Amino acid sequence: MTIFKLGVWPLVWICVAFAGGLVGCSPNSNAPKEASGSASAATAASAPASAGSGAAAATPGQAAASAPPVSVTVVPSKKRDMPVMLEATATVTPVASVDVRAQVTSVVTKVHVREGQFVKAGDLLFTLDSRSDEANVARLQAQMAKDEAALADARRQLARSKELLAQNFVSQGAVDTSQTLVESQLAAVAADKAAVEAAKVPLTYARVVAPSAGRVGSINIFPGTAVQANVTPLVTVTQLDPMDVAFNVPQRYLQDVLTAMKGGGAAVKATLPENAATVTGRLVFVDNLVDPASGTVKVKARFPNREAKLWPGAFLNASLTLRTLKDAVVVPQPAIIQSARGPIVYAVEDGKAALRPVQVLSVQAGEAAVQGVQPGEKIILDGRQNVRPGSRVVDRPADTGRRPGGPPSAAGASAAASGAMAASMPAAASGKASAP
Repeated sequence: MTIFKLGVWPLVWICVAFAGGLVGCSPNSNAPKEASGSASAATAASAPASAGSGAAAATPGQAAASAPPVSVTVVPSKKRDMPVMLEATATVTPVASVDVRAQVTSVVTKVHVREGQFVKAGDLLFTLDSRSDEANVARLQAQMAKDEAALADARRQLARSKELLAQNFVSQGAVDTSQTLVESQLAAVAADKAAVEAAKVPLTYARVVAPSAGRVGSINIFPGTAVQANVTPLVTVTQLDPMDVAFNVPQRYLQDVLTAMKGGGAAVKATLPENAATVTGRLVFVDNLVDPASGTVKVKARFPNREAKLWPGAFLNASLTLRTLKDAVVVPQPAIIQSARGPIVYAVEDGKAALRPVQVLSVQAGEAAVQGVQPGEKIILDGRQNVRPGSRVVDRPADTGRRPGGPPSAAGASAAASGAMAASMPAAASGKASAP
């Protein structure tokens, strides 16, 4: 009855509390199991990491030696003479090119040449109107004749004065006056002769002649064209044979250039860009000063040009031979790698890649003369980007038909691709080993 007086709700709450205690004990009892599971997982995860750190401890040389061999193509280094050459863009300049101008103001009456015609020195090019100059010469000649007549009369007067002086009919003063008159007329006649000669000079300018042998350029002057003295260019005559080629060389090679000139003139080859034809000349001139803005000095080479291969103003490629390296070790230029320590090459030694630091002495036509390599060593050409010092390699001779510095042949490309695939295999294997 007491229970019923308290009601049923206190009993309900007591039961709920007791049941909750039982349920709350279950998670606490499972907690050590979860902690144990986490520790086991951490232990399992640490095992691959320990294995990976042990693999990383291997040296690069050991890793390269353990990697699969890389397929490469090789070229043996050669021992031969190699020229030391400078290459530059050059400009063709004529030995002589003269702008022919009128030396008097006049009118062109006749053109005696055609455009593109070859002329010799002294050949008549143009004729100018000379009528006014001819009239001026005639006037001055008449004045000279008048003064010569006056001189003759003065001389006769002097002779009579001397006769009269001998007879005491005139004084000495009269004779002196006659003598002065003669001398005055002599001076007048001399001045007239000079004036006539000066007036004849413009007459010679009426005939415009070629100042030197060469080729006649474009003509824009026609009969009836008025020209001014020393202003209007009538035509340009350019000498085409021989022809000069001018280019600049760096200051650091100046002494080599001067030494080559002392030996009789260094050989210079000019290559025409339109057809790759080459002509050979000799160095004939080195400028007196170095351009401070560019650090270069201007030089000229002279070429025979009977076939007119060189044209004034044209650009071409010039190569100057300074000296020849005797018994130099030569390797393909593409085999040289520019590293942080300087140029290097890879050689094959006992089936492995060996690094060779080199010093480049000269580069010519895709080949380089170097120091640091022995003659006959196998130099890696294709596949060098896939090797490291100590890497095992499988070498094959390079395609000799390949153009130096050009794209590799099909065999070379295949070898390079095989090398790239082989180089990627160790990385994949390492990735699998590090997986848990």
